[in-house]
Amino acid sequence: MPTDHRPDLASVPGGVAPVEVVAVGETMVVLCPAPGEPLEHAERVAVSVGGAESNVAGYLARLGHRATWVSRVGDDPFGRAVVRHVAAAGVRVDQVVVDPAAPTGLYVKDPGPEGTAVHYYRAGSAASRMAPETLADPRLAGARVLHLSGITPALSASCRGLVEHAVTARPLAGSLVSFDVNHRSRLWPAEQAAPVLRDLANRCDLVFVGQDEAETLWGTTDPLAVRRLLPDPETVVVKDGAVGATAMCRDAEPVFVPAPRVAVVEPVGAGDAFAAGYLAGLLRDLDAVRRLRLGHLVAAQALTSSGDNAPVPPWAWFERLLAAPDEAWSPLDLTGAPARV
Repeated sequence: MPTDHRPDLASVPGGVAPVEVVAVGETMVVLCPAPGEPLEHAERVAVSVGGAESNVAGYLARLGHRATWVSRVGDDPFGRAVVRHVAAAGVRVDQVVVDPAAPTGLYVKDPGPEGTAVHYYRAGSAASRMAPETLADPRLAGARVLHLSGITPALSASCRGLVEHAVTARPLAGSLVSFDVNHRSRLWPAEQAAPVLRDLANRCDLVFVGQDEAETLWGTTDPLAVRRLLPDPETVVVKDGAVGATAMCRDAEPVFVPAPRVAVVEPVGAGDAFAAGYLAGLLRDLDAVRRLRLGHLVAAQALTSSGDNAPVPPWAWFERLLAAPDEAWSPLDLTGAPARV
């Protein structure tokens, strides 16, 4: 009977230095026809790779942090493509299990006049077979951050068990547990997801949630009301798209930082980029304002790129904008010149 194994790491970057961030979740192959071309009439599709948690790991790696992605893929061409793609961003993939008995997940985009519809083919995928023991490897010990999302508990009962174990038993002792709510209505309806995601989020240390998600799940757009619904985390960050983001830390006044203006090419992946930027600020011991600024600046890279994981500018570019006085930040407009200098 075939058994799980690890991918061939001969060409995968990563040394022996301890990991800083562990990101856990499914990454899939993405098929997309030409813009505006309905899927049913498409003769060709572009193949790419996408996954919320590996996106976060990829941006953190590009920002100079040691990130590991933990997941499962099928023993198939799609699985090999996924591992190669994530590793190419500088992310360690030695914790990815290759499952010979289940396929790599797939999602397909279907452009149309009312927007792009998404079709998932991930039921029974290799990643849906993740379970609490997924985080048992002692090589993960010492990570400063464990990053999870609300996508994973929707994949299967064992995946939900994994996330519950991660936020309750804290298998990576000493790690800050970060949780992006990331509600996906295609995976589970709001009435089913709302209580589960609230409970999981409330047991974490740092929570990211979009204002639109909070309204869908919990019926509020008020950041302070969201904070009252999630009283236990050290920090709750509520994102309001192009308007800005509010960080509410325990025993501190809420901090709001407006988002810079950008010329949006593709919004997919911007939330992951924001989370990565904020986490990078946390790892660099930046204050609350600069963590939010860094989140916005990394999200701007995603918004102005057509891919799920955009390149980022040199750190000096970020430093200059992080140090800008408030009166210079508030009207910041990045539409005139590309940030990737």
